[in-house]
Amino acid sequence: MDRFSKLALCAAMPSAAAMPATAAAMPATAADNPAKNPEDNRPNVIFILMDDAGYGDFGCYGQTLTETPNIDSIAARGIRFTDMYTAASLSSPSRCCLLTGMHSGHSQVRDNKEGTDNNDPRIWDYDAVCMDPALEGQAPMKEGTETLGTVMQRAGYRTGMVGKWGIGGPTTASTPWNMGFDFYYGCLCQRLAHNYYPLYMWRNDRKEYINSEAVNPGTPLDKGADPYDIHSYDKYSKGKVYAPDTMFENVIGFVNDNSDRPFFLMWTTPIPHSPLQAPQEWVDRYVEKFGDEEPLQGEFHVGKSPHNYYPCRYPHATFAAMISYFDHQVGELVRELKRLGIYDNTIIIITSDNGPANNAASPTVWFDSARPFRCGKGWGKRTLREGGIRMPFIASWPAKIKEGSVNGRMSCFTDIMPTLCEIAGTETPPTDGISILPLLSGDTDAQKEHEFLYWEYPGKGGMLAVRWGKWKGIVENVNKGNRSMELYDISVPGRDIETMDKNVAHLHPEIVERMWRYVRESHELAEDPFFNLKADLSETAE
Repeated sequence: MDRFSKLALCAAMPSAAAMPATAAAMPATAADNPAKNPEDNRPNVIFILMDDAGYGDFGCYGQTLTETPNIDSIAARGIRFTDMYTAASLSSPSRCCLLTGMHSGHSQVRDNKEGTDNNDPRIWDYDAVCMDPALEGQAPMKEGTETLGTVMQRAGYRTGMVGKWGIGGPTTASTPWNMGFDFYYGCLCQRLAHNYYPLYMWRNDRKEYINSEAVNPGTPLDKGADPYDIHSYDKYSKGKVYAPDTMFENVIGFVNDNSDRPFFLMWTTPIPHSPLQAPQEWVDRYVEKFGDEEPLQGEFHVGKSPHNYYPCRYPHATFAAMISYFDHQVGELVRELKRLGIYDNTIIIITSDNGPANNAASPTVWFDSARPFRCGKGWGKRTLREGGIRMPFIASWPAKIKEGSVNGRMSCFTDIMPTLCEIAGTETPPTDGISILPLLSGDTDAQKEHEFLYWEYPGKGGMLAVRWGKWKGIVENVNKGNRSMELYDISVPGRDIETMDKNVAHLHPEIVERMWRYVRESHELAEDPFFNLKADLSETAE
């Protein structure tokens, strides 16, 4: 079967609209939300969530190799947080926690889990996924879950999401259009989001084809191809549509369509998550800056998890190009908001779902992406070390925020739900967060503070972490019976704050015991056993 026949067959497959009513509802229309009341001065909110960007990937946080002038400008005109944490250290659970306001001891999704059998090799075959919607997507949230979308929708905001979803597939009730978003455009499945030249995107509950074929992850260069010849890489992108371009078009379209009413937009770009793919003109800028480099090759295969995703001629230049390309789009968004006359009363938040990845297709060690914290194996994404959970977090609200502000209060993604509810003037559902609206509106004296923050992660042997004031407690290999908590004073500057020679647990047993009390207060079993630590946390701690 040729590629066009496959595409036609995919197009003929039932979409979400042909599935049971619980799996797909018709998207809301503009008529579902009344036009803006002239006296309604509530701000618009644009929440920008990058994918795997680290604490140190922007100039305003110390990056010197990658250029991010537009994001840096937003930070200079707004507030930059130094102690903001994600609620989970990788994609699906981070998004679930963010959308629901629950930390990872209470949230429904606590690890990445495919919506179908994790070991089914077909989930990495784009043709197979296209023809079988049940193969698409990750573990879902429960039907009826309150999300940022539902609370803002209830408050009369027009709601939209553009980008990666990652918590449910088209055959489930856990889709953006069922979870409070009037408009959605993007990739429901994070596996499909991690090819920047995909077959299709979802526009609400319908597939919209943007390319005639997509190269499966793990596909190597053609046999005999010269890895130093840029044209050897043409098959991955030449003549294809770059998905972040179409995402940005829909970001701008949503803003224009709703500029006369309060709106809430989540822009969940897949950038800079692997693979390394960017428009060539942006890559060329960094090739000129960095000089020649060795291409990314390595072993490639299609299976449970593709190694390296795709080859790349200029891996360092391409990673930097992805971030600078996105920074340029952020600048274009600001210019459009100003043109529409709504910039001053629009809150813009820029952050990332978790810390930098560690794989050959994410050269984050070279860029020191978690600076001043460590990154790389055991230090970034999928860990509860600072490099995995301390996030860049920038907020701009020209009508309220004092320019050039820096905030060092301990905050978490769970705070976004109560913050947005307070902004919108609607009741806050049960959450683990505290509204940070006082910080955003300049009334810092009224800002409440967390007593502590808590994390758990069932993967990688099981991990727990607590932050209380200047103290960070962390336990790794929980599933293997370890109960020895490491304790660090993270107020001490330096990238080595969590190395073993800085562990002071033996000097402060009373603080360790307090940390264990916080663990026991915060942990509850998930309904899905897959997301549970394989340990009894009521056991006596060491």
